[in-house]
Amino acid sequence: MKLHLNTAHGIHLITARGPGFIEVNRTRYMTSLLLMADSVQPWAISDLASLTRESVAEWVALRPELVLIGTGEQHRFPAPERYRDLLEAGIGVEIMSTDAACRTYNFLAGEDRRVLAALIVEPEKRTPK
Repeated sequence: MKLHLNTAHGIHLITARGPGFIEVNRTRYMTSLLLMADSVQPWAISDLASLTRESVAEWVALRPELVLIGTGEQHRFPAPERYRDLLEAGIGVEIMSTDAACRTYNFLAGEDRRVLAALIVEPEKRTPK
């Protein structure tokens, strides 16, 4: 998926997404990411099963108005208790595939919304030759 970079705001935006990577402002990352307009952090998770309530609770301190959880190639739902702390803090949560989360993040960040994208990048599947 190719996305177009809007650098007018000087914020982190997703410029491309493909199997095993996400590109932010034309820098390619081969790992899952926690992304906000002002920060890009590697996230040590490779699948939705690794998502813990403790890791999600740390996001409350970042004070986003909305968290987008990109669940990888497929749209899956984590158990609600894993993101309960966000809801209790009044932070919205949307769960979608990573591709959809990338598109939604760019739209919201471009409107100066305080959004956190937690994007799972699954390792690229290699087919045997």
